[in-house]
Amino acid sequence: MYVADSRNTPAATAPGTRPGRRSAVAPTVIALGTVSLVTDISSEMVTAVLPLYLVAGLGLSPLGFGLLDGLYNGVSALVRLVGGHLADRGGWHKAVAVAGYGLSALCKPALLLVHSLPLIGAVLALDRTGKGLRTAPRDALISLSSTPETRGRAFGLHRAMDTAGALLGPLAAFLILRQAAEAYDAVFTVSFCVAVVGVLVLLLFVPSRHTPCPVAPGAVAAPLPPAATAPGHRPSLREALRLLRRPDLRRLTFCALLLGLATVSDSFIYLLLQSRLHVPDRWFALLPLGTAATFLLLAVPLGHVADRVGRWRVFLAGHLALLAVYTLLLTSFDGSVLPYLVLALHGAFYAASDGVLMAAAADVVPAPLRSSGLALVQTGQAMARLVCAIAFGAAWTAWGDRTALTAAAVALAACAAGTILLRPALDRTA
Repeated sequence: MYVADSRNTPAATAPGTRPGRRSAVAPTVIALGTVSLVTDISSEMVTAVLPLYLVAGLGLSPLGFGLLDGLYNGVSALVRLVGGHLADRGGWHKAVAVAGYGLSALCKPALLLVHSLPLIGAVLALDRTGKGLRTAPRDALISLSSTPETRGRAFGLHRAMDTAGALLGPLAAFLILRQAAEAYDAVFTVSFCVAVVGVLVLLLFVPSRHTPCPVAPGAVAAPLPPAATAPGHRPSLREALRLLRRPDLRRLTFCALLLGLATVSDSFIYLLLQSRLHVPDRWFALLPLGTAATFLLLAVPLGHVADRVGRWRVFLAGHLALLAVYTLLLTSFDGSVLPYLVLALHGAFYAASDGVLMAAAADVVPAPLRSSGLALVQTGQAMARLVCAIAFGAAWTAWGDRTALTAAAVALAACAAGTILLRPALDRTA
């Protein structure tokens, strides 16, 4: 633990000064990025083969897969508030993150022991519980270690390193399956070993104490009561929920939720692309590589652009890229360039939305409640995507994939148009 605590370096320069090249990103951000890189190699090895394993191997219907995919991506929303509150209440950001990463690691070998759909769903729910516990405290550590002027770049760098893991994970799964067809047990075993390495990096290299940075200049954040900022104060759950009284955070959360209702999950995008192009099963695990590669290339540049021109503008532009993905999958164009366009736009969507949203939320949430505030935004978005996964799977089962995707495209266009009405209030941090 001495290694981690000895790296408790202030984020950068004093507020109001322009950070130098060396202080643009704090060492804590790099350490957390390394943790996410290693952990994503582990998790994406499983994620890359899971849709094919469930649909082709177990014969799951699109509705059944939608329910399971919604569970996989939405159950974390139920515990994000808990993880965020625990981290803020005791200042245990690192401890809660370690618990979350550790729980997810333990779920990897558990997949070797279960074969029925209910038990697989239970293991995936536990895995997402771990993700829900760790996400808000981890993002809070990133924001608390960064100055307001560099948060977009800090989150962009973290997401880029995270995505490097997402790029390597499917490749590792593909190489394992190439050596032995349907060797899912080997994939799950290697995934567990890699996840353990990620937990060790977090324990050894991420400090437990941080000097909070203020909110961004120009951001609207009502001051907390004096008691809430007193030394030793433990924020209550009521104080965390009261954050939604802040106009900017409430609007940001509502917009993220609204757009999440029309965000089709990655797995469905890859299944649709495989259906359109008749991709052989053995190549399916490579489809996420296109998304991850684009995400990796664009995360830092778009984070920098968000710091300069406004984070909400970049976030909204990312969803327009997702709308272009839906449109391309609906067209009759079957050229060889189609998969590259779809996966590139899909990666651009994530690069413009994932870390950028957290940077925007951090601007309007005070440091004592940073983890809880980020958890509120993440929870709204995750619950919306849970509803979308179930609804899309049901529509695909009832009316076919094209009708379901057409409905999603219309819904996304309508939601994007609706959020434009709230955009000016959210762009004052530019």
